[in-house]
Formats: sequence, C-alpha cells, structure tokens
Amino acid sequence: MAKENPAPRWGVMGTGGRAHALARALGPHLTAVGSRSHGRARAFAHTWNLPTAHDNYADLAADPGVDVVHVATPHPWHHPHTLLALHAGKHVLVEAPLAMNASQTTHLLHTAHAAGCFLMEGSPPRHLPIHRLVHRIVAQGAIGQVSSVHAQYHLQIPYDPAHRHFDLEQGGGALLDAGIHPLRPTHWYLGELTVVGATRPLAPGQMVDTATTVLAHGAGGATATLSCASQTPSTQQALITGTTGQIQIQGLYRAEHAVLHRQGHAPQPLYRPAQNGAHPHQSQEVTRCLQQGRTQSPVMPWAHSRALAQTLDRVRDTATLLPDPAHLTSTPRT
Repeated sequence: MAKENPAPRWGVMGTGGRAHALARALGPHLTAVGSRSHGRARAFAHTWNLPTAHDNYADLAADPGVDVVHVATPHPWHHPHTLLALHAGKHVLVEAPLAMNASQTTHLLHTAHAAGCFLMEGSPPRHLPIHRLVHRIVAQGAIGQVSSVHAQYHLQIPYDPAHRHFDLEQGGGALLDAGIHPLRPTHWYLGELTVVGATRPLAPGQMVDTATTVLAHGAGGATATLSCASQTPSTQQALITGTTGQIQIQGLYRAEHAVLHRQGHAPQPLYRPAQNGAHPHQSQEVTRCLQQGRTQSPVMPWAHSRALAQTLDRVRDTATLLPDPAHLTSTPRT
C-alpha cells in the first residue's frame, strides 16, 4: 500500500447482507465488488456507486485497484476465496468462521504468513463497543473471578432441505453456521476450551444438525455451556458469571446493551451504540494494523482463530448425534 494513500482500497467478494453492511461502513473506500453473477455484481455496484464490478472472484482478487479483500461469501467458500486473495497479494478480512475446519484454517494462516499479507477473521465480540466495555470491567474485577459463561445463538428458520442451513453440500447445520457466535465470547473470557461433551439433533433425512449444545471448561476450571440452533425462537445472549456478580450481554452479533448485577447493588444497565454493527470497527482495525505494518491483529490474532477452529472440530468429534427432532417433518414449512 502506497505511503501517500494510507486509507486502503477495499473490494468485497459476495453481494449478500454482510457485503452490504461492509459497504455502509466503508463508504468511498470500497471500490470494487465481485460475484459469480454479473447481474448481481452490477446491481451491487450501482447501489453503492462503486467504479468496478467483476463477474468472478478471481478478477476481483487480481484487481490492481484493491488493497484489501473482504470475503463475504457463504462459509463453505471462505477457504478457497481467501486463498485467491492471498495468492494475489491482497490483505484479507474474512467473515467468521475463517474456514470450515482447523486444517483449512491452518492452511490459510500459513499462506498469509508466506505471502506477508494481513489476515483477520471477523469477530464482532472483539470489536463492538459493548463487548469491549464488558470485557474491560470483567478484567477489572467487577464480578470477581469468572466461574462460568453461558452463551446462546438461536435462530428460527423454516425447515427446507434445500435451504443452506439444512443442506450438507452448502455447509449447513447449526454448528457450522451459528456455532462460532457463542464460542467467540466464551473463548475470549475462558481461553482455550476443553470440550467435555456435546449433543447434536439432526434434521430429517440430513446429516446436519438443527442444534448443538456444548459443555466445556477453560484452563482455570471455569465452565461453559454453549448452544446454537436453527429451529428455536431467536435468542442471542451471553451471561458471564463470577464469584461476586454477573453480566448479561443482550445480543452477540449486534449487541448494544448489557446489565451488570453485583451483590448488594441495584442492576446497572450498560449501553454502547453499535452504529452499523461491527463492520466499521473491524475495518478500522484492519486499517490501523496495515498502517503499523502488522500481518495480524492483536485484537483477533491468528492463534485465536486456530483455537476456535480446533474447538469446533472437537465438538464435531465428540458430539452425540440424536435422532430427528419430533417436531420437524420432511415437508418444507410455508
């Protein structure tokens, strides 16, 4: 990146909701979009007044007018699309999870290191102001020593075997699609986790789960209960409990509110606006790291991405697979 132009020029792979969120955050610093569909690429470029629209991802990766690529395609394609960008010498921000498993994650980290490129996995809990506030006051001892974390990320999606959440070929399943969300804040507070046990009920006729519940503990003995689901009422929250109090964070991906409960005190509401979600904060972190000559972020370092991927692998390896939930049918709901 040229010294006379400290603000990097961005390109985005994909045209879905996450790509639009990035466009809102970056404004004129987003210069190009890539999609498998020329029509979708042109429509996205028109919406955000971008000068360049590519009808394939390879051309976006090779675009000389792009310094940083944001990979916003579905998670099964994070690995190959990130490799495209790294091999083209681009810095990369990837929507979580970084890849489908620990092996792919390690491959990306080694590739970024060899290329001398910056690489960061998106992680809203590391960047959103309310999460950073809660983490800081917990570290200051506001609730004593942390003893447990309970985190949930539940969605309610009408069952359809062709929907990407329920299709193995599209990386479906609650764990792969949503499991990273409760895992990220838990790992932040407890460090590397030891998975004690997990259960995964399966969708009808599919080898993908509709929910995953995980019991784990951190290196210091604190326990964690994590759950994600695609067929239950939407719930997104984290509860951090300590020896003298607890903090409930209301929301994970776009959280703004939390409540601090301490012995002998009235509940204390906490609020920090999320603006346009985590994307403004994450893009600022990328810019800051590039200006400092870093290839990884101290906020979300490579070691943490590797640990998250390894934990998800361990959950898959140890989970008890349960029969089809009784409330599901093989007929798509309307």
